[in-house]
Parts: sequence; C-alpha cells; structure tokens
Amino acid sequence: MNAHFAETLTISLLCLALAIPGVAFAAKSPEWDKTFPKSDKVNHEKVSYKNRFGITVSADRYLPKGLDPSQKHPAIVVGTPYGGVKEQGAGIYAQTLAERGFVTIAFDESYNGESGGQPRRVSSPDIFVEDFSAGVDYLGTLPFVDRNRIGAIGLCGSGAFAITAAQVDHRIKAVATASMYDMCRLMRYGWKDAMTDEQRHQTLDQLAEQRWKDVDNGTPELTPAFPSEQADTIPEGLDPITSEFFEYYAMKRGHHPNSIAAFTRTSALSFMNFPLMDHIQSISPRPILFIMGEKAHSRYYTEDAFERAAEPKQLYIVPGARHIDLYDKIDMIPFDTLTSFFTEALR
Repeated sequence: MNAHFAETLTISLLCLALAIPGVAFAAKSPEWDKTFPKSDKVNHEKVSYKNRFGITVSADRYLPKGLDPSQKHPAIVVGTPYGGVKEQGAGIYAQTLAERGFVTIAFDESYNGESGGQPRRVSSPDIFVEDFSAGVDYLGTLPFVDRNRIGAIGLCGSGAFAITAAQVDHRIKAVATASMYDMCRLMRYGWKDAMTDEQRHQTLDQLAEQRWKDVDNGTPELTPAFPSEQADTIPEGLDPITSEFFEYYAMKRGHHPNSIAAFTRTSALSFMNFPLMDHIQSISPRPILFIMGEKAHSRYYTEDAFERAAEPKQLYIVPGARHIDLYDKIDMIPFDTLTSFFTEALR
C-alpha cells in the first residue's frame, strides 16, 4: 500500500482518527449508558423505527418533564459526529435542548451503534442522509409533535448529512451544524483538497483490490479502530489533529464501547462518488445556523458551506474552541444561540 493511500484512507474513514488495534462492537445497556450525566429536567427513553431502506434505527428520545401531551410541540433530530454514537455528543445536544422545551432524538446511523443493518460498520452517505429523514418520520408520528415544526442538527460529519437531507426533505424547517465535516469532499479531494488526480486513481486501485479481498474473505475488512478499552494518556508522536480525536474517542472524556471510529474500507467508494451539499442554496428560505470553533482544524468546511448557502444563514464562531470542544463542552457550545435559532425558525 503506498504511503499516500494509507494516509488518505485512514484519515478519511476515521475522520482523522488514530490507527490503533482493538475493536469493540457491542455495548451493554445499563439504565444510563451515556458519557454525560443524566438530567433531572427531562424524561429519556430508548426508541427505534425503520428508515426507508427497512433498516431499524436506534435513538434516544428526550422529552421535557411536564410536557403537555395535549399540545403540539417543536422537535429536533440530532446526528452524531462521524464515527460517534448517540451516547456521546449528540445526546448532550438532544438532552440540553429538551431541557429548553424541545422534543428531541439523538440517533445511531444505520449499520452502527445500536442501529440495525448488515454488514456492520458500513458507512454510506446516501443512507446516513436518509437516517435524518427517518428521524423526521418518527418524530412526526408522535401525537404531541407538530409536523410543521421539526428541525435538524448535525455534528461533525453529520452536519453535511443534515444539510443534504434538508435539500430534498422540505419537512426539515431549519438546520444547524457544529464542527461540520464534508466527508465526501475529504475522501475525494483529500485534506485541504490536496489530493492529486494520480493519487486519487491510486486510491481507487487500492479500493478495487480491497473489494476482491472482501469477496474472497467473505466479510468486509474494517479500517483501524480506537482501543476497545479506555486509554489514560495520548501516545507520543501523534500529530495535533490525531491527538485531538484520540483525546475524545479513546479517553475518559468521550470513550464509549460502541464508538470505535472504524468503518468498512470499501465505504470510501460511495463517498468518493456521492457529493454532499451540492444544492445547499436550495434550502433557502429555510434557515441554516453554522457553528464552528475559532481554533477548529475543520473550520474551512463550515466557512465554505456558509459562503455557498443562501440567506437566511448565520455563522457563529466559538472563541477558543477546537473541533472536538463542540462535541461536549457545555460551557462552549452556544446553546442559547441554538435555542433562539430553533425557537424562531420553528414557530
């Protein structure tokens, strides 16, 4: 495997995560299995529903305590960072916004976490986009949710999935992203769009060979995963971006056994062939809120998407925040801004 391909494929499929052996596929389901404390201001319940491909999607539903079921309420579907699960950052967003009066769900993408789909750990831009619309489907079946007042939030890679879903699903009345990544752009053009055509052809040659290997082995090979056991320290010699993801996914801060940040290697083919957000302008006049950290390595994705989006749009830059800080740092995530945005948009 040539050096560029190894670097590009690993970075793409791990969302720049560290290649370390050790894989965990299942998590026990205790009463509270999240990486964050349970709020006494909401009621939580695990739920599931089908997407249009027939895959069962698993989600955590958060309701404000004292919710009047005889009234219709606004709702928000929240997607995870690429490689993450609903028990991490997405759940923090869902729970906090439920404290503020919204009906919310945080879901695991198909083939991942507690959601269904075989083989495990497939990553698909088409299906991950559909999972947002399936979340809208579910919310719309709840008798206390107003079908005309449903929004979406996408973190990291799911930011681009949420925007792409809103391009065609007019039921999504407002979209917010935080620390957005465009995984299709990353995989097809490389980090900072530095991949050459020759390097892309080499990558596709390698992926073609990988398909033969998967056929011969009878099972798809995964990209390297984070440790299945929580790490205490960041290994020496890591680059700053890899160190940042290791800090969240592999250490106490965000480690969860369902979140191994690995996907089938051949998942890259779909991303390289499926552009996200090509029609972002068509979301207008529905509003988009873009949130990014001042020090986020990923901020160019948000800046470019904001530039391309039509009005109404808003860009919120969090002072001092890195990419992962908008996953779980309650004191940095602008929940007041999110609350105001969705309160106005989902009137």
